[in-house]
Parts: sequence; structure tokens; C-alpha cells
Amino acid sequence: MWTDGYIAVDWGTTNRRAWRMRDGRVEQEFADDLGFTSVAAGGFPAAVQDIRDRLGDLPLLMAGMVGARGGWVDAPYLPCPLDLATLAASLIEVPSERAFIVPGASFVDGLRGDVMRGEETQFFGAVDAGLCSPDGLICHPGTHNKWALMQGGRLVWFRTVMTGEMFSILKAQSLLKAWLDTPAHPGKTFEEGVARGLEGRAVTADLFTVRARVLLGSLAEAEVSSFVSGLLIGADVRTGLNGMPQGEVIVMGRGALTQLYAAALTQAGRATRQVDGEQAFLAGTNAIVERLS
Repeated sequence: MWTDGYIAVDWGTTNRRAWRMRDGRVEQEFADDLGFTSVAAGGFPAAVQDIRDRLGDLPLLMAGMVGARGGWVDAPYLPCPLDLATLAASLIEVPSERAFIVPGASFVDGLRGDVMRGEETQFFGAVDAGLCSPDGLICHPGTHNKWALMQGGRLVWFRTVMTGEMFSILKAQSLLKAWLDTPAHPGKTFEEGVARGLEGRAVTADLFTVRARVLLGSLAEAEVSSFVSGLLIGADVRTGLNGMPQGEVIVMGRGALTQLYAAALTQAGRATRQVDGEQAFLAGTNAIVERLS
């Protein structure tokens, strides 16, 4: 089935990306904003056919929200600790569609439960391709930032922090929204926000002081986005590093957000290395296909 290539799909909450793969290399790709929340009820068959119309009539290997409850087909989570062999052996096949969905991962510790879909493919891909060590901490910035601990190539622990979603809510609805359109950037104001977040103070209280500082003239409107980003990311980093082993932190993703997290981690005293999330994801789908062939 896989000898003539396949289509890898990363279907997120707000967007999707697809690549036509042959011999482990990208032949063609596209990205759009037809994320999980944009697909109408019963609309996944047509949305999947659209992928094949664009990239060819090939087997599909799909990760992310396409396997969530309310997605195309429910792909139950696999509990941690989890390894690549188990993930590859547990794909959910969509009958008569030549399509397979990666299940995702879960973690339970007492009253705390956590889940992920899509990121696990990147983590295992990065390890399999030698992009990161099989032992260590990974930070995966995004709408829902993931902190993941790998041991011996296995995913043994992870925690999700809703930092990106919180910033989006503040930008859309809060009393700070008029000042949050300016892109955040590393620098003095961002570092000030990070320092506050790392202190473990009440973030909800610090957020209100932002407005007060603008009104009183001690914070420029153009710097609000950088300070708020630093504040939220600093609190996120403090949570993610709590109880974790020392050593290099892999920051996995793309664009300016990974740079902000790397800067905050550096400020927290941790060495970092950035890994491209797309490269890791495709390394993960290739690793799964190798185990299916």
C-alpha cells in the first residue's frame, strides 16, 4: 500500500497541513484554515476527499484532531508511558478509505488528566530522526503548549498549558485587547514580563496592572503585547520546569513563538535548542510508515 508514497496530514484545531510523501521526501504540500472547528457536522468525508483531489489518490496517514471525538473517526488515546512501536501498531483504520489515524496520547496522575493529538507524532519523529535526544524535556509552543518528558525514547509524562489560548482570549475580549495587536518581540519589556511570570505571582492580578500602568504612563501601549506575552510565557515556563530534570530543553515548533519560549527558557537559566516542528512531524509519519511496510 505504501510503496508509491502516501499523504501525511496534520489536522489541528484551527488549520490543517498535508504533504505528499515519496521515499521519505516531500513532493507537494498545502496548508489552509480548515481546522477541526471549521468542519461542519458530517463534513469530514468531503474534507478528506479535498485533500486527495489536491495531492493524489494515495493512502492517508493522519494525526491531530481528525481522530478526536466529533472528528472523522474516533481514535482512542494511548496511555503513557508510550513508545513509537506501540503507536504505529495502534493506528485506527478507516474502512475502505485507505486511511489511518494516529491515536494520540493520554496521561493520568491522580486528579490530573491530560491528552494530546498530533504532538506525539512530532516527538517520536524527532527522536527517531536524531533531531533530539531520546532522554529530555520538550517544550512545544502553540495554542495549547505541551511540556513532554522523554525517557529512553518513550513518552513518559506531559503537561498542557493553555497559554496561547489565554492570549487569544485576552486579545479578543479583554480590557487589554486594543493593545494586543502589535506582535510581541524579545527585549527588555518581554524580559520584564517573563521575570514576573517566573516569580509565581497571581497572573490574573498582574494582568490588570498592565492597564493601570498604561493609564499611569509607566508602560507604552506599543509594549503591552510584549509584556503580556512575557508574563504568560514566564508563568508557563515556571509550570513546565517544575520538578523536571536539568539539561537542555528542546523547543519544538515554528516561527516567532518558539523564539519567545527559547528566550524565556534562557532567562530561566536553561539551555535550549530549537527543532522545526514540520520536520519532526514528517520524520514521525515516515517512521510510522516504515513500521507498517
